[in-house]
Amino acid sequence: MQWQDHAIILGVKRLGETSVVAEVMTRTRGRHMGLVRSGRSRAMQPVLQAGNLVEVTWRARLHEHLGEFRMEPVTLRAARLMETATAVYGVQAMAALLRLLPERDPHPHLYDALDVILENLQNPADAGELFVRFELAVLNDLGFGLDLTECAATGVREDLAFVSPKSGRAVCRAAGMPWADKMLALPPFLSTGAVVAADRESLSAAFRLTGFFLHRHVYEPRGIEIAAARNGFMQAALKAVAVASLDDDLASPGLAVKG
Repeated sequence: MQWQDHAIILGVKRLGETSVVAEVMTRTRGRHMGLVRSGRSRAMQPVLQAGNLVEVTWRARLHEHLGEFRMEPVTLRAARLMETATAVYGVQAMAALLRLLPERDPHPHLYDALDVILENLQNPADAGELFVRFELAVLNDLGFGLDLTECAATGVREDLAFVSPKSGRAVCRAAGMPWADKMLALPPFLSTGAVVAADRESLSAAFRLTGFFLHRHVYEPRGIEIAAARNGFMQAALKAVAVASLDDDLASPGLAVKG
C-alpha cells in the first residue's frame, strides 16, 4: 500500500541507533505515524522538526502496519517557531490536542487551521486568539462543540455574554445575569460576527472557557491531565497581549508625555 500527501511534523521518537518514528498531521489521512530510516542523520534532523511542512510518501504491506515514511521538505519553519515563547509552546500544545483524536481519522479543516496558525504563531499578540479557536474546533470534532451563535434561553443573537457550563450554549446578558456567578464568561471576540480583537481579560476568559469543557468532556473521562504546554502557552500569550496593549496606549496620539 502507498499514499502521498502534505504533512505537518508533530513530533518524533527515536527507534534504534539511526531511525525515528515520526508523527505527522496530514490533510486526508489525519494524524499518522511512520518509520523514518536514518531519521537521526544530519540531513534529516532539520526536516523532522515540529511545525515543518513536508511532502510525505507512506508505504506498508498492510494498512494496519506502522509503515515507512519518505519525506521531502516543503516549508521549514521550525527555526522561526523557536523565536517566541508563544510559538514554542503553541506547537507542542496543538500537537497534544491533535493526539486526542483517533489516529488516521481525517480532519481536513483541522489540518488547514494548523497550517495557518503555524504561519502566524510568531505574532504573539494574535497567537492566543488563534489557539483558542483551534481548541474550539477540536472540541467540536470530538463531539463536544459549543453553540455560541444564539441565546439558549431567548434565541436572540445580540449581547451574548455567558456560556452555560451545563449545555455549552451561549446566554444573553439579560437572561444570564441572575445566574452570572454560575456561568462562564463569553469573551466578546468569540461572539458571532464580532470584529473586536482579544485583550488580556477576554483572552483569559477564553482560556477558562475552553479549558473547562476540555477538562470535563475529554481529560477527566480519559483520566489524563491537560498538556503542560497549554499552560506555558497561555502565560506567554497573555503576557504578549498585555504588552501589545501597553504599546498601543503609549503610541496613542492622545497620550501626552510630560518633560
